[in-house]
Amino acid sequence: MFDTLTNSFTNAIKKIRFHDDEKALTKALSELKKNLLKADVHHKVVKELLSKVEIETKAQGIGKDQFLDALKKALNELLEVGGNKGFVFASNPPTVILMTGLQGSGKTTTTGKLALYLKGKKKKVLMVAADLQRLAAVEQLRQISAQIDVELFEDVSTTDPVKVVQEAMEYANSKLYDVVLVDTAGRLAIDDELMEQLAQVKEVAKPDEIFYVADSLTGQDAVRTATTFKEKIGIDGVILSKYDGDSKGGVALGLSSQVKVPLRFIGVGEKMENLEVFIPERVVNRLMGFGDIEGLAEKTADVIDEKQAKKLTKKIRKGQFNFNDFLEQLESMKKIGSMSSIMGMIPGMGNMSKAIKDFDFENSKELKSIKAMVASMTPKERENPDLLNNSRKQRIAKGCGLTVVEVNRMIKQFKNASKMAKKFSSKKGMKDLQAMMGQMGAPGAGGMFPPR
Repeated sequence: MFDTLTNSFTNAIKKIRFHDDEKALTKALSELKKNLLKADVHHKVVKELLSKVEIETKAQGIGKDQFLDALKKALNELLEVGGNKGFVFASNPPTVILMTGLQGSGKTTTTGKLALYLKGKKKKVLMVAADLQRLAAVEQLRQISAQIDVELFEDVSTTDPVKVVQEAMEYANSKLYDVVLVDTAGRLAIDDELMEQLAQVKEVAKPDEIFYVADSLTGQDAVRTATTFKEKIGIDGVILSKYDGDSKGGVALGLSSQVKVPLRFIGVGEKMENLEVFIPERVVNRLMGFGDIEGLAEKTADVIDEKQAKKLTKKIRKGQFNFNDFLEQLESMKKIGSMSSIMGMIPGMGNMSKAIKDFDFENSKELKSIKAMVASMTPKERENPDLLNNSRKQRIAKGCGLTVVEVNRMIKQFKNASKMAKKFSSKKGMKDLQAMMGQMGAPGAGGMFPPR
């Protein structure tokens, strides 16, 4: 999602890679300025960033490494705004969050995404439908609630959002919820009526924090509206929605420093799980191509159950890995996110994310075919792939719309993968794998992954 900005830094670094004089530094800064402005970073932010990079690089001695260090330091300072990072829970639950934003900013969808994120943290979450201005808002939140299996509080008997929030808070306290997310009304533009209503809702909800959802596709307008909301109602953090659709991406770089409020989350796709925590240090590492191993570890920890992982390992060692296990793993991988976002978190693999940006676990033609094939099997066949004789394969092929040749190929691939997994799950197998990867340039041998 940071491709354009990362390219800006890469192009600038190329100008100074083999030189250590002021002329090379000037060229690098000029290239950086041109690309950042093209990426829709505010001109004042660009000017401040370039000034810091130039001063710091000269102080250390002009060179590629010094330029990189100065750029990384300047970016960290730019994004590090006082305030909380990610989601912070109140000392006394429930943690109440007021979700605010203009109509069309993605506020209601983002409320659902945040609810799912918190559910993944094993928190009991209540969403409150307090946007009674937009007719479809309550129905939209109702559908999201069913999709992510998070409870929704609504009251169709009233058009007063203050009354709804008041009742919701009483309900949340009685049912011991950990978090309450209040989806408030938006308008097409900021007006006095909207602010007055938000002020009343705020008084009743007594929120621990107020999040403003800004549409990244509006560019610098997102900064201006966030600033106005901060002045009128007060906000503690910004969530940037639709960032995956913003081909420039520069608004994320200057928003915090301009609004003086931390950017807390970024919406990176249409799916409910496509919400990422914005932690400046990690974002800078990704921008610079250094990856985000901590972020990747957190993603996988949220998705992969430790007990299930141990159970699966035992099955693999015994050679009992079946198609049901395979489908479970596919579902887990889907929750982690797209392949391109995962690659962007692995150091040195950022460039590869561009090559596979159109691949995702859900829409892959190959994986759809595999899932269709497995769906055409009986429960016993899924549990025991050895039962699959020719007549069963012919029936499965007809059921999933594939040829028998294609079914045979996929079953063979599955069995080969199971054998390899069994082999490498043993201690001896792991030693063999590590030795093989070491010879082929894996971690510890100067590379990242062995070539195929």
